[in-house]
Amino acid sequence: MTMHITRRTFMKRAAAAGLAVPLILPRLSFAAPPSGKLQHAAIGVGGQGASDLECINSSGKVQVYALCDIDENTLKKAAQKYPGARLYRDWREMFDKEEGKIDSVNVSTPDHMHAPPAMTAIRKKIHVFCEKPLTHEVYEARKLTLAAKEHGVATQMGIQIHSHDFYRTAVQWLKEGAIGKVKEWHSWCAAVYTTPDKKRPDGKDPIPPHVAWNLWLGVAPKRPYKKDVYHPFKWRCWRDFGGGATGDFGCHIFDPVFTALNIGAPLTITCEAECVSEEVYPAWTIARYVFPATTLTAGKEIHGTWMDGEKKPDVGLSPHLAKDHELPPSGSMIIGEEGTLIIPHVGPPHLYPEEKFKEYPKPQLEPLDHYHDFVEGALGNGKPGANFDFAGPLAETVLLANVANRFPGKTLEWNAEKLKFTNSHEANKYIRRRYRWGWHVKGL
Repeated sequence: MTMHITRRTFMKRAAAAGLAVPLILPRLSFAAPPSGKLQHAAIGVGGQGASDLECINSSGKVQVYALCDIDENTLKKAAQKYPGARLYRDWREMFDKEEGKIDSVNVSTPDHMHAPPAMTAIRKKIHVFCEKPLTHEVYEARKLTLAAKEHGVATQMGIQIHSHDFYRTAVQWLKEGAIGKVKEWHSWCAAVYTTPDKKRPDGKDPIPPHVAWNLWLGVAPKRPYKKDVYHPFKWRCWRDFGGGATGDFGCHIFDPVFTALNIGAPLTITCEAECVSEEVYPAWTIARYVFPATTLTAGKEIHGTWMDGEKKPDVGLSPHLAKDHELPPSGSMIIGEEGTLIIPHVGPPHLYPEEKFKEYPKPQLEPLDHYHDFVEGALGNGKPGANFDFAGPLAETVLLANVANRFPGKTLEWNAEKLKFTNSHEANKYIRRRYRWGWHVKGL
């Protein structure tokens, strides 16, 4: 298994940030729970799930009411930290037995099991924090977005740097026109998620007694358990379960560009890829998007590029950078008519040419915690910044690359309103998949 992974190091820092510009947010009509605290449930309580729950709980405004995980060892460990929480292996059972007792939930499972519990919660009017890339399928992202709006719940996607002053500074600079109209942008990520032979392993291993393998598979097609191949982390490599490097980092790194420039759905997408495999993601992908212009972009269209697998754009594309300029391992390069903005993942943004911008002011930011922002939204105190109205379309755009990288070299024409490619019946087959028998989820 080949996995060169640049993991998030910002989680502990993300609490010390604020919005780039003061926002007047609508006050939502959620009723505060009688106890004054949200009765909160967590689905997926190991790894990122443990971090999500800890950060949500740190608000001091939630009571951890229920914990759910398919791994009994992970569940027991979480139970020690949150004594008194009700314990479940199956989120469906949790929602059935705790009907009316849960106010909010965080969904921190592998990608293929984001949408099913999130949709179930939304339909029960439970507020939802869901990890990126929000969903596994483009169709699921659209359905969650619409359902959240219909049922009037607070939502937040786990793109934590959305609330960090690094990204919010970059957003402010772009919005106030520091580099002029934007001509194009390039985003990239160093992560590599794939396997050497691109094939599913033969045979099967005994299922550990602490792992509920059928529940882990969930809506995905059935396959045998193999030790250290899927659970607990390497699922990111496999198309049935994860989103590859694109899915893992795309929503993070596209976020400030979409936030600042108000980027909409793409018109077309064309991919290059290291390989085409039905089982695993390619070691690298280059996705070239064309979007409609916005008020902050130059020309009738705006071109954006995504690269992963240690690919980077040529610095020569920007007239504002030195030829020997070293780009960060992951980040974005936004090229404007009057300058270039580099946004590292994760680090302070920089304006170029440096001499021109050496006195350019940084915004004064009020602190904003991404997780507490969700809690406040669930309590009716404003609308979370990465709510599904924003996060859903962003996730759709990112996930389209995981469809297009199956058809390298073909320009796919996208009709966002109809949720389909207009020039490829074959590509449309990957917008939505059929859930495994017995795992139908109402609303999906």
